[in-house]
Amino acid sequence: MFGHTSTIAQYNPLRGCVVDANDQCVPNVILSAVPFLRVVPDARGGALGDSGIATSADPNSLHYNSSKLAFIDKDMSFSATYTPWLRNLGLRDVYLAYLTGYKKVDDLQTIGMGFRFFSLGSIQFTDVNGNSTGEGNPREFEFAVSYNRKLATNLSAGMTAKYIYSNLASGQMVDGILISSANAFAADLSVTYKKKGNITEYGSEWTFGGAISNLGSKVTYSASQAKDFIPANLGLGAALMLNFDEYNSMTFNVDVNKLLLPSPIAPTTINPETGLDEPSPGYDDDPMNGIPDTKEQSIFAAAIGSFGDAQGGGGEEFKEINYSLGVEYWYSKQFAARLGYYYEHPEKGDRQFLTTGIGLKYNVFALDISYLIPTNNRRNPLDNTLRFTLQFDFEALTSDY
Repeated sequence: MFGHTSTIAQYNPLRGCVVDANDQCVPNVILSAVPFLRVVPDARGGALGDSGIATSADPNSLHYNSSKLAFIDKDMSFSATYTPWLRNLGLRDVYLAYLTGYKKVDDLQTIGMGFRFFSLGSIQFTDVNGNSTGEGNPREFEFAVSYNRKLATNLSAGMTAKYIYSNLASGQMVDGILISSANAFAADLSVTYKKKGNITEYGSEWTFGGAISNLGSKVTYSASQAKDFIPANLGLGAALMLNFDEYNSMTFNVDVNKLLLPSPIAPTTINPETGLDEPSPGYDDDPMNGIPDTKEQSIFAAAIGSFGDAQGGGGEEFKEINYSLGVEYWYSKQFAARLGYYYEHPEKGDRQFLTTGIGLKYNVFALDISYLIPTNNRRNPLDNTLRFTLQFDFEALTSDY
């Protein structure tokens, strides 16, 4: 126990973490604006532990890795997902809706489109004295268009352009500053590699994928010079599909994700020799503007630096990696059962949960349902909540039976 008396979190190099006044490690979470962009929007991925970078392609591939769409067999498909939010608190007007689809141009090219809408319900705004300043309906949305192409028999690449809008408290005044809506443009870049094998008598297939998503402009909700990053992310995934016979198949997949954003730096660091607080190097080399150095970086400098800028060194960098595991079983390509697990380090958000779900396909329609089960005491907005995805296959509609 050191002799520091500061009440704010500070970095303790001996413990390798940010600590509170009792010298206990506390969460040091990477924060960004518009975090709804990283919420898994579909029930299939939600049932597979929030994984989907290397799973088989469907309309919702746009969120995980759009380059998978270049390998899709069907001509055109659309899907719609409804995700209740904070339903355990009795809220009925907070939800995430996701509409997405694709169209094959030819054997090599596929285009995709998606619209994500996040409603935060109706909110009563108040001032510092608790007096009402009006009522609002905060909302955010993303519109995305992707182009995906096969580069070789087993290799594809994709690019997605996005427009992002966030309106949380437009028209309100905070400390004399008028709050406005925020706008951003971003891009995703992705690749997929597939390789067939013979692990089983009826065949197998390996899939590897990678995606850099939400690499785009910073946003601000006021005239302030301080702008916030949107959640740029690097995701890598692998999946192994095994065909056991003509009717039964199973896929095992794993995703790892890391935000391409600066690691938070505590304002002060405890000197191991004296036990006293000292300003943290790199926190704010220009204190006149009051903006931490991490927020003044460019998006590309932040993305590159995100692999080595943590105060805790490599140990903390590895803590910033999230892991998703999923297993999907199909019978006769009509019924699916799914199970997944998601892990995030306790010091970087502490989201840990099991997921499960089913899928049903019948001619034109497909229905996916997922359910989230928390495995720790950290509350999740989707605790014990069902979410649904309905998929519509145009090729099945026009086929002869």
